[in-house]
Amino acid sequence: MNLSSLIPADWQAPLAQALSHPKIASLERYLAQEITEQQVFPPRECWFNALASLSPAQVKVVILGQDPYHGAGEAHGLAFSVPHGVKTPPSLRNIWQELARDFGLTPPQHGNLAGWAEQGVLLLNTSLTVRADCAGSHGKLGWEVITNAIIAHLAHTQRNLVFVLWGAHAQKRATLIDESQHCVLKSAHPSPLSAYRGFLGCGHFSAANAYLAEHNKTPVDWARAHIIGQA
Repeated sequence: MNLSSLIPADWQAPLAQALSHPKIASLERYLAQEITEQQVFPPRECWFNALASLSPAQVKVVILGQDPYHGAGEAHGLAFSVPHGVKTPPSLRNIWQELARDFGLTPPQHGNLAGWAEQGVLLLNTSLTVRADCAGSHGKLGWEVITNAIIAHLAHTQRNLVFVLWGAHAQKRATLIDESQHCVLKSAHPSPLSAYRGFLGCGHFSAANAYLAEHNKTPVDWARAHIIGQA
């Protein structure tokens, strides 16, 4: 198992130091064994899907998730997103609900967020794999070395990004971000267990666009996912 070979070319240099960390060799050994004995999601070719649509310089917004969906066919490498034809998970239904409230959009009948990724929204989970039907199962294997390096690289080399941190797990990564150089939006997680504690009504989509516009960046067309769904 060689994780470096799976990482898109634009991200190789920013992640070179992280990939040399001792935890990564251990992670590679574990994953090589795990995929022979268990179902692991998403498929290996999708592990770094979040990085495939955009280079570091193209990132405008980072939405941070925890780990991939653990049901069959759900995860495809973009945090909170599922492929077309897969039932929209509860957390994403709440995301659509908040987007509808924030922008007056009718929620789409799908959960594919690729239309956001194509506009510079990095949909990043802190762990990039999970064992089938076992949430959080790969959460302490070393993925955080890579995903923390992604966050830190963006925070240190770019300016005026929007980091969207929903829930306590994501908010722990705020220490990697200089809030004087970037916009950091925090709220409860969109999970049905916590969305009512501040996620619903947070206004993060309009707040992100207002910040981007203020800093001469093109706002995100959050409706693009709807358009793709209708195509």
